[in-house]
Amino acid sequence: MSNDAATTATPRAAGSPRPEQPVEERGLGASLPPTDARAKTEGTFPYASDLWAEGLLWAAILRAPHPSARIVSVDTSAALEMKGVRAVITHDDVPGDKGYGRRVADRPVFASTVVRHHGEAIAAVAADHPDTARLAAAAIAVEYEVLEPVTDPESAFEAPPLHPDGNLIRHIPLRYGDPDVTGEVVVEGLYRIGRQDPAPIGAEAGLAVPRPDGGVELYVASTDPHTDRDLAASFLGLAPDRVKVVVTGVPGATSDREDPGFQLPLALLALRTGCPVKLVATREESFLGHPHRHPTLLRYRHHADADGRLVKVEAQLLLDAGAYADDSAESLAAAVAFACGPYVVPHAFIEGWAVRTNNPPAGHVRGEGAMQVCAAYEAQMDKLAAKLGLDPTDVRLRNVLSTGDILPTGQTVTCPAPVAELLHAVRDYPLPALPKDSPEDDWLLPGGPEGAGEPGAVRRGVGYALGMVHMLGAEGADEVSTATVRVHDGVATVICAAVDTGSGFATLARQIVQDVLGIDDVRMAPVDTDQPPAGASCHGRHTWVSGGAVERAAKMVRTQLLQPLAHQFGMSTELLQIADGKITSYDGVLSVTVAEVLDGKELWATAQCRPHPTEPLDDSGQGDAFVGMAFCAVRAVVDVDIELGAVRVVEMAVAQDVGRVLNPAQLATRIEAGVTFGVGTALTENLRTSRGTVRRPDLTGYALPTALDAPDIRIVKLVEERDVVASFGAKAASAVPIVTSPAAVAAAVRAATGRPVNRLPIRPQAAVTHT
Repeated sequence: MSNDAATTATPRAAGSPRPEQPVEERGLGASLPPTDARAKTEGTFPYASDLWAEGLLWAAILRAPHPSARIVSVDTSAALEMKGVRAVITHDDVPGDKGYGRRVADRPVFASTVVRHHGEAIAAVAADHPDTARLAAAAIAVEYEVLEPVTDPESAFEAPPLHPDGNLIRHIPLRYGDPDVTGEVVVEGLYRIGRQDPAPIGAEAGLAVPRPDGGVELYVASTDPHTDRDLAASFLGLAPDRVKVVVTGVPGATSDREDPGFQLPLALLALRTGCPVKLVATREESFLGHPHRHPTLLRYRHHADADGRLVKVEAQLLLDAGAYADDSAESLAAAVAFACGPYVVPHAFIEGWAVRTNNPPAGHVRGEGAMQVCAAYEAQMDKLAAKLGLDPTDVRLRNVLSTGDILPTGQTVTCPAPVAELLHAVRDYPLPALPKDSPEDDWLLPGGPEGAGEPGAVRRGVGYALGMVHMLGAEGADEVSTATVRVHDGVATVICAAVDTGSGFATLARQIVQDVLGIDDVRMAPVDTDQPPAGASCHGRHTWVSGGAVERAAKMVRTQLLQPLAHQFGMSTELLQIADGKITSYDGVLSVTVAEVLDGKELWATAQCRPHPTEPLDDSGQGDAFVGMAFCAVRAVVDVDIELGAVRVVEMAVAQDVGRVLNPAQLATRIEAGVTFGVGTALTENLRTSRGTVRRPDLTGYALPTALDAPDIRIVKLVEERDVVASFGAKAASAVPIVTSPAAVAAAVRAATGRPVNRLPIRPQAAVTHT
C-alpha cells in the first residue's frame, strides 16, 4: 500500500476471506496475525477465571438490593459462624483510603452509611468453596431504610444531594461566535441515548496472593495496571512497591476490563486470611457493578442559510453519570467539543452537564461522549436536508470540516481531515441488490429467517453518518509510555506495560522491531507493575504512545548494532540499512546478516514517548484540548418491517481516515468489530432500569448482537494521509466506527419509515408505520 496516497480496500462481506494483500513476511504493513489468536479461537487461552493457587479461597460479594437506602446496621455474625468461612469484611475493615475515582474519589469500595445504586457492594466473604462464600454473603443481615431514588437526571439539579459536593459533576458552557445570529432555516430535535453495558467477553475475575513482606500480588485482566496498583496500595494502606499487579488473561475490552470494585476486596481478603483468594464475578454482578455508557438527553437547534450551509448550532447535553463521577467530566468534554460534528459551524452555543443520580454508574466505554452527540447532530442534518429538499449527502458536503478549519472550541484542525473524501466514497459505492418481490424466493426478512413478517411490509432505507473522535487523553492529560527492547541470541524481547486488549499492540510491537532491527523472532514480556508505566488502553494511545516508545528503543538498539560496523568501514550508521535480516551499505560493499553481527551479544535500550501537551477547556469551552482526531463515514442499508417494527441491517459501507495502515488484516478486523458494536448500540443494547433498579441483568434481558446480527460490512476506502505528529502517522481505528455506525443505522430507518427515530436503541414502535 502507498504510505502517502489514499488507498481503497477490496470491499467484502463480514466473515468472508480477507482481501489479498502484498506478500510480506514481517514488519509494518504486513498482516501478521495476533500471537494469541489461535489459543482464543480454540478455547485454550488461559483467562483470569482459570487462575489457581495452592490453598485457594473463594470470594463473594454482597450487593444492595435497593438503588437508594440508608444502612441502619450490618450483622456479619451468621456468616462468620458458617463452616468454611475464613473472613468477612465491610467498610469498617478498610485500612486505607475508603473511596476511589478518576478525578473525585467519591466511590466507596463498600457502602457504609448509604446505598447510592442498585448492586452496590456492602461486604465481601472469603471461604473454602465458592458455594459457601455465596451462601455466607447471603447470610449477612443488613437493615435498610429505603429512600426515594433520584433517577431522572433533569430533576437531579434540584434533588437532595447524593454526595457532599452535590449532584452536579461538571458544567461546560461552550460559547463561540455571535449568540444573536440566526439562520433562514431552523430545525430542532430532542434525542435520548440509552444505557449501554460494555459486556466484557469472559467473566471478570482475579486472584490475590499475599506476599511474605506483608504486601500482595493481584493477578487480574487489568487495562491500566499501574493505576490499579496505586489504587490498591492506597486502599490497603501500603506503599505502592508492596503491591504488584500482574496482567493475565485479557480476552478483549471495550472499556475498562476490570472494575476496581472487583479487585480491591480480593486484595484485602488475601491479607486478612493469609491465603490466595479468587473471585469470579457472575454476569449479573458485572451488569450491576461495572460502569456503563452514559445515558444522555440531547436538545438541538440547527440554523442554516437557504443553501443549507450551517450558521449556528445550539445544544443542551445532559449526561446521566449514575451514582459516581468516574470519567464523566472527560466524557462531557468530548460531547461538548464534538457536539457540532465534523462540520464547519461559525457560531455555536453548547451547554453541557454531567450529573449524579441513583442510576447504575456510568464510565468509560469506547467513543464516550462522541457517540451520543453523533446520533443527535446527524439526525439534525437529515432534518435540515428534508426541510430544504436536499439530498442528505449534499447538505453534509456543503458543511464538512477539512484541515485548517476551526472547531467550536477554538482549536484548529491541524491533522488530516479528509471528511468530504470519505463521504464521497460511501455515497458512490454501489448499493446492494434489492431482494426479489416474490415471497417464494429465499431472502432474509427482518427478524431473521423465521421472521413473522410479510415481504410486502418490508421497506428499504439508506442512511448516512459522519463521525469524529479524539485520540489519546484530553484536557492536559500527561500521556507517556516507556518501553525497553532487548536483543540476545537472535531473539528480541519487548518490555512494555501496555496491555493488549484486542487492539493488536503486541503484534504491532513485533512488527516495529522487525522493521527496525531485521529480527524475525520478537517476543513480548508479560505485563506487570515491575515495569515502568505505559498508561491505560484507550483512545488508540498504545499505537501512538507505546508504539512510539518501542520504535525509539528499537532505533537505539539499531545504533548500538550498526556503530561498530560503521566505524570499521569509515561511514556513518545512516549509510547502513537493515532489510530481510541483512545489513547492507549504500554502495553494496558491505552485506552481512544481523545474526552474524550479533554473534552472542546482548544489546538493550529503554525509551519514552510523550506527545505534545493539551490544555483544559476554559470557562467558555475554549482550548486546544485534543492531540489529534480521526474521522469516519458510514452508509447503512436496512430493511424494515413497517408492521412489526423489526429492522435488519443489510449492509454497512465504511470509509475511514486511518493515517497509515500498519496491519491490513488487523485494521479490517478492528473496523468490523466497531461497526458491529455500533449496530448493537443502534438496535438492541439497552440496560433497562425501573426506578433505579436494573431489570434482568443477564444476557437474555440485555441483547448483544451476535454473528447472525452482523451485517455485510464493506470497507470501501481507507484514506492513508499520515498525521505528522503521530507515531508512524497512524490514527485510532475502532472507536470512530463505533461512534458513527449507530447514527447511520438510525438515518436508514428514518429513510425507510419516514418516522423521526430520535432514540437509541431504536424501539420497534419507532419503526412501525401505520398505513
